[in-house]
Amino acid sequence: MIQTLAIILSFQLAGEITSRALSLPLPGPVVGLIALVLACILRPALATRIRPAATGLLSHLSLFFVPAGVGIVAHWDLLRMHGIGLAAALTGSTLLAIAAGAWAFTLVARLTGSEEPAALRDQGRE
Repeated sequence: MIQTLAIILSFQLAGEITSRALSLPLPGPVVGLIALVLACILRPALATRIRPAATGLLSHLSLFFVPAGVGIVAHWDLLRMHGIGLAAALTGSTLLAIAAGAWAFTLVARLTGSEEPAALRDQGRE
């Protein structure tokens, strides 16, 4: 288990080093996760080896949100001052992300020809 966690954390460290060295716009852990996924695709034995530890980490994922809760409590005054603006920004960005996702899905469906033909669509209304 310790060796498996060391493998996962090594990929995170390598991602952090790569991200900082190359001034990438991606956070180091994301770069490390991409590298880990690629390594698991290239070497399925690695995926088999880290699966138990990864499953264990995922089952306790809620523990990783504790620091975020502590941050909210620690900056309560700042949140009280700018809470409405933050709520508006989160709501607006969420709605824009949903709209962009729907638009992209529709565009891809049209480009790939997987859109439902009008005759079938009209047939369901009868």
